[in-house]
Amino acid sequence: MTSQPLDRALVEEAAKKSGLLWVRGAEASAARAVWHVWHEGAVCLVGDGPGEQPLPGLADGGAAEVTVRSKDKGGRLVSFPATVTELAAGTPEWAAAVAELKGKRLNAPDAERMPDRWARECRVLRLVPAGPVAALPDGDLAERPVATPATTRRPVPAALPKLLARRRKGR
Repeated sequence: MTSQPLDRALVEEAAKKSGLLWVRGAEASAARAVWHVWHEGAVCLVGDGPGEQPLPGLADGGAAEVTVRSKDKGGRLVSFPATVTELAAGTPEWAAAVAELKGKRLNAPDAERMPDRWARECRVLRLVPAGPVAALPDGDLAERPVATPATTRRPVPAALPKLLARRRKGR
């Protein structure tokens, strides 16, 4: 856990309120946005399975850098180092974390069977804060987005804004 009581309080409050954070594993080159829950003093994640978020560079016993964003403005609130622990499926710790994660998982195709699928095909990780919070940076930390095959099909037609404006006037 972080060393200062105020650091712990800041990390906990920020992680509880934000539904999205950025995680960079020790072996990963870029931070990745992930959804999470705050449970029993740690950030809990599920992923690395079909239809779930990827968790590259996060290994059991490894280290990670976690950055929590503001829910309303989207800006950086706090960054802290964390220790990664993979929870074994079927343990009481795993069941408690999965119960919290299940409530936050949106648009799951198999809501009732989701914990069974997670036990078979996914990893559930706990990221426990391990050190003081990092100082806020002075400069811009923007990075290129992670490569993805997802693209738009074609550019927006030039006449579309005019058509939409005309439709609004007709109402």
